[in-house]
Amino acid sequence: MLILSIESSAGPASVAVCSDGELLGQIFRNDGLTHSRTLLPMVEELLKKLDLTPGQIELVAVARGPGSFTGVRIGVSIAKGLAWGLDIPVCGVSTLEAMAYQTVGYGALICPVMDARRNQIYNALFEEGDSEPIRLCDDRAISLETLADELQARKSFVCLIGDGAGLCFDHLTASGISGLTAPESKRYQTAHGVALAALRAAHMPAAGLEPCYLRPSQAERERSGG
Repeated sequence: MLILSIESSAGPASVAVCSDGELLGQIFRNDGLTHSRTLLPMVEELLKKLDLTPGQIELVAVARGPGSFTGVRIGVSIAKGLAWGLDIPVCGVSTLEAMAYQTVGYGALICPVMDARRNQIYNALFEEGDSEPIRLCDDRAISLETLADELQARKSFVCLIGDGAGLCFDHLTASGISGLTAPESKRYQTAHGVALAALRAAHMPAAGLEPCYLRPSQAERERSGG
């Protein structure tokens, strides 16, 4: 299956094309430009480089959250538009689970962490399976203190990945937890990880895809007085 995947849940953005899990090509940008300006040109550039036409794509996959409200919304909207226009299914995957797919091989408890602001992180935990990461808990927004308490109880060597890895590493090591951060080349979420997760996730018509924010947006919190 030829998959076009999109990742825009944080500052970096990437698009990839994979064939049954094999990465054919990927474009990754972390230049501060808005995803609404860059994602579609990146898709066009990548397909041109790979000498592919949009009509050859069989599935569009996207990170549906958690992450930046704006970034997730843009990625999901573009994925739905592409899938609708091409009359092909779409697949939305957890941003955190997609990161776990690109961190297999370190012999550690996989701990994706994203800065959720308001003294919280987005997090889930995975252990390495034979061919894919095994989820140990749901995606969640928690404090660093709560994560440290849980990891202390597990007594596992931890591999941190995501834009919150540096911040978490300092806090967790100060709490006596052993671990490492993923190398720079694998630290940020990528469209390749999205494609790998999509191979084992449910596919659906474009109309059924919705973002997953975990928390209300700032505008919603302000309206409710939260």
